[in-house]
Amino acid sequence: MTTTYTARPIDPVTLEGLRRTDDAGRPLAPYTEGEGGSPLRCCLRLSTPGERVALVSYAPLRRWAAATGAAPGAYDEQGPVFVHAEACAGPAGGGAGYPFARPGALRVVRRYDAGGRIAGGRLLEIPEDATDGFDRAFAEAFADPAVALVHIRAVEYGCFHFEVRRP
Repeated sequence: MTTTYTARPIDPVTLEGLRRTDDAGRPLAPYTEGEGGSPLRCCLRLSTPGERVALVSYAPLRRWAAATGAAPGAYDEQGPVFVHAEACAGPAGGGAGYPFARPGALRVVRRYDAGGRIAGGRLLEIPEDATDGFDRAFAEAFADPAVALVHIRAVEYGCFHFEVRRP
């Protein structure tokens, strides 16, 4: 499945830090997955039974802002994400495709400008052709020259799923 934009996982350096202390200051509390199905932000796939995972607090905009010099202020959100408890190989296939793209699921497509401020957003009900649905949402977002990056979040829990940066 070929996509126009690249879904970015949490980068390995950030993951290394989150596995020591998360963005809320808590130490890692790993556990063994029972049923599987948790959306892993390190490798952009669902967990499987028996894997060692952890639920950590993550502030994606904070990390991007630190690298770019942006100042998101009050838009600096943190929330729960699942990651492997130990380093993994990252996304299979070089990250092709959009992860966690279950048709009918609702996602928030939140846009940010280069200063880290929200520059709009919209609701996306993932269509049967999820790739086309996401491609259209990202094309719409990046049609605004002020948009630097886009975050995809789940509506149900507000969880961060992945980031796409301006190509």
